[in-house]
Amino acid sequence: MSLPDLTDAERASAEYLVDLAMTEDLGTRGDVTTEALVAESEWGVVDLVARETGTIAGGVLLPIVFAKLDGRVRIQIDVPEGGRVVRGVRVARIEGPLRALLTGERTALNFLLRLSGIATQTRLFVDRVAGTCAGIFDTRKTLPGWRLLDKYAVRAGGGKNHRIGLYDQILIKDNHLAGWHASGAGHSIPEAIRRARTAAPGMIVEVEVDTLEQLRAALSAHPDIILLDNMNTETLSQSVALRNTLAPEVELEASGGVSLATVSAIARTGVERISVGAVTHSATALDLAFDWGIDGHRPNDP
Repeated sequence: MSLPDLTDAERASAEYLVDLAMTEDLGTRGDVTTEALVAESEWGVVDLVARETGTIAGGVLLPIVFAKLDGRVRIQIDVPEGGRVVRGVRVARIEGPLRALLTGERTALNFLLRLSGIATQTRLFVDRVAGTCAGIFDTRKTLPGWRLLDKYAVRAGGGKNHRIGLYDQILIKDNHLAGWHASGAGHSIPEAIRRARTAAPGMIVEVEVDTLEQLRAALSAHPDIILLDNMNTETLSQSVALRNTLAPEVELEASGGVSLATVSAIARTGVERISVGAVTHSATALDLAFDWGIDGHRPNDP
């Protein structure tokens, strides 16, 4: 699988988070244990190895972590982003001053474990919908501050990104309609869609519905996407048929109650999108570790 490098925004986020992690770990005194035990001249080599089956994400952050410690660290990536591994596979080899390798170990692993866990969880869902027209999409249920990297990891796992935040796509949810109605301003789904189009021309407009009656009303205003909230598979199939008749250009997104046990049946209803908060908020860290003890030598310095 070929995955593009980090976007500029993702790289900036990674740099910021690595700086925070380093400050958190090193404080004002640095790695006192390593500095007490390891001479500046000592050189080392370490392998980053998978301890279980999964999908890798975050290897692109290894150079960011170690560049902040010592520019002489060299990194060889053996498994690309989105690559699958089994127990015992070497993901990367890192060589350089031993102090830098020891000091950066936990920070590097924290990033790799979390992002690979998200990629692994996403890949499980993606595999379950193979052969259908449905894509697996993430949500805004991400670790605060980590959203761009969490969503990067979803792509590494074969998933797709929903909106990044509240600023880059309109999503009219039931609470918007309820609040709008309570204020006396209105409550019509078609009117809400029209107002959104006027307020943000050119922006994707999505609206949430939970009944076929609401779906029919939404289709009459032709939003870009309609989110079908917590519908069973029978109702989802009916929704697809209704969409195909009234507004075939509108994409349908299933959301709510999606699990590995249900996602295949949901995909078979014909929806184009399935949003799954669990790929980020419930992902378990992938077990990766540094294998030490490999002989290394320091190259001749100029």
